[in-house]
Amino acid sequence: MDATWPLVPSLLGLAASIAVLVIFGTRLARTADALADRTGLGEALAGALLLGAVTSLPGILTTITGALEGDAEFALANPIGGVAIQTVWLAIADLVYRRANLEHAAASLDNMLQAVLLMALLSLPVIAYATPQLAIGWVHPVTLLIPVLYLYGLRLLRGVRDAPMWQPRRTRETRTDDGEDTSTESTLRLWTTLAVLAIIVGVTGWVIGQSGLGLIAATGWPSAVTGFTITTAISSLPELITLLAAIRIGALTLGVGGIIGGNVFDTLMIAVADAFTLEGTLYSQVGPASLVLLGGTLFITAVLAAGLLVRETRGIGFEGFALPVTYLATVAGAVLVS
Repeated sequence: MDATWPLVPSLLGLAASIAVLVIFGTRLARTADALADRTGLGEALAGALLLGAVTSLPGILTTITGALEGDAEFALANPIGGVAIQTVWLAIADLVYRRANLEHAAASLDNMLQAVLLMALLSLPVIAYATPQLAIGWVHPVTLLIPVLYLYGLRLLRGVRDAPMWQPRRTRETRTDDGEDTSTESTLRLWTTLAVLAIIVGVTGWVIGQSGLGLIAATGWPSAVTGFTITTAISSLPELITLLAAIRIGALTLGVGGIIGGNVFDTLMIAVADAFTLEGTLYSQVGPASLVLLGGTLFITAVLAAGLLVRETRGIGFEGFALPVTYLATVAGAVLVS
């Protein structure tokens, strides 16, 4: 850990990262919305593939940085914490979208399937945690299943969009993707803009990772808790900014799909963390705090899935209260066992 940044540069790095992500987040949402209409992907799938992938880049670089520095708990806590805090962002967005409950208005079979897929993916590290002695080289075999299940989930997602077997009941508050392309920019320019924004967001992720490790070294805070809270709250700012921007332009399904799709994409970072943890499997080097964080994040995802199914009409449904309360309880539990 002797290569970590001192405390002051770490704090400055985190502050600068917040500024960069806030500035470019709105532009990212508008670009993804335009590409959703231009390519015919639809808002939910574009949210999963375009917004989900690009906004997850800070977390990816943060996770890789932690793994290469030998801090397994920090590396695992970042993707798990990303899933948790980004789901809490939906509760915050419910306060902004006052017309109705956001999960009601953005009802989509795509988003519901992604929530179920996310729970399946999060269950795999729990199995790996219970069997840390299993390894193929230095990687746990469960790690290899994560990208396979993710790709199969994308195939299912495309299938339910092309030939849905049922649809959520339409109400006057339901908002669907109208597919209208209102952008005047060329397709090449849109893709170029997305690529440039991805590079900026990715570099910011590396800064967040270095700053987070510096903060841990300088303060002695538990790695798992720091990764689950501070660094993921900052690296997940693109999801919050793009969610709020999507709500402002009326692309509700894109915004919710970006959050859930980003969460599903974040589970791939668990596999990345294991691959870059070179001294044995990732799961053999983490403690009970990581299991608490996994269990709490699974519960948070289940609450979200329930909210998408129940579709309460009022602005703040049961999930609007349950999500932040469960998040805080999860953090408290991890602190107690750290």
